[in-house]
Amino acid sequence: MPPSLRAVWFDGRSTRARPVTLQLTPDKGRPRLQLQALDDGQTLELRHEQVGWPERWSAGRAPRSLTVDLGAHGSLQIDDPAAWQACLTEAGRRPPLAERMQTQLKVLLIVLLVAGVGIWAFYRWGTPWAAAQLARHVPLAWEQALTERALREIDANYVKPSTLPPERQAELRAGFAKLAALVEPDLQRYPGYAPPLKLEFRSGMPANAFALPGGTVVLTDAMVEQARASQTGDTALLGVLAHEIGHVEHRHTTRMLVEQGVLNVGLGLALGDVSSVVSFSSSLLTGLAYRRSHEMEADCYAVAMMGKAGLPTKPMTDLMLSIERREEEDHPKDKEAAASAPPAHKKPRESGGFNWLSTHPDTAARAKHLCPGP
Repeated sequence: MPPSLRAVWFDGRSTRARPVTLQLTPDKGRPRLQLQALDDGQTLELRHEQVGWPERWSAGRAPRSLTVDLGAHGSLQIDDPAAWQACLTEAGRRPPLAERMQTQLKVLLIVLLVAGVGIWAFYRWGTPWAAAQLARHVPLAWEQALTERALREIDANYVKPSTLPPERQAELRAGFAKLAALVEPDLQRYPGYAPPLKLEFRSGMPANAFALPGGTVVLTDAMVEQARASQTGDTALLGVLAHEIGHVEHRHTTRMLVEQGVLNVGLGLALGDVSSVVSFSSSLLTGLAYRRSHEMEADCYAVAMMGKAGLPTKPMTDLMLSIERREEEDHPKDKEAAASAPPAHKKPRESGGFNWLSTHPDTAARAKHLCPGP
């Protein structure tokens, strides 16, 4: 028979304190509460969900008394918390996780570890996957409007108009148009997504190329000059442009914006201020950098596109390596510091001093691991 416990019952109908005896009876880990008034013999039995069970306390911090909420039936005052806890244990009550976190350090640390791993896994894999699915619902018109704003900011703060002769620009646009004509269903990451591909030229920054949402690709004069100086020619430039078309077709920038938006909204809600996260600005766009997996996808896309065009990819990798060598020559101290640094402290070097959407090259290692082409 379950042990009895003395308590005081305030039934909610009068201010009189009524002495009672109570018992906790086992019921599949969710004990029932039974009480009997000592003044008139009134009895009351409540199911587990009808009782507001007090949380368990840490050892050495037992309260002097505790109150048990009985809902519509008032409350109990218990002056012997240790006896109450013993009755709970006898009745086989399993404390909820929140209670165990407060009373058991080991449980708290395990929960924090699991939560941290879960959050990291969602950020690492869940968010990119969700962004890839959501990106298919982003209107092309939104991407193009965002690109117009981004280009205005880029032109105002980072680059200058191209100085390439009009006929040279026309040659490269013709080659770009031939690549764009090869974008068929087998090269479309998102079926039905067919943005008009457009090539722009800019100067005032190092050898570079980057893709913006909605089909705009920007090639710098310095990249064209580097292809000439390295004798890799227009074939190398077409490989770079094919890579950028890959970024467009995979909607990499839009996917990253969706990810960033989810994170920003989450932070805004957590901090109680959503005024700064209701829209995306072009300044956010220019600060993004592709994931390594995005670069690999774009590289493989370039290989497939160059294969369809009957062009080799080796000139592209040669161009990337030539820019890497030139940067090392321009910054010998950086090279020496990287060579002397311990392996754990070596960091990948950003190219060109800019962290654009897609920068060529990023490292020599990327060029060496480029998907093999024809």
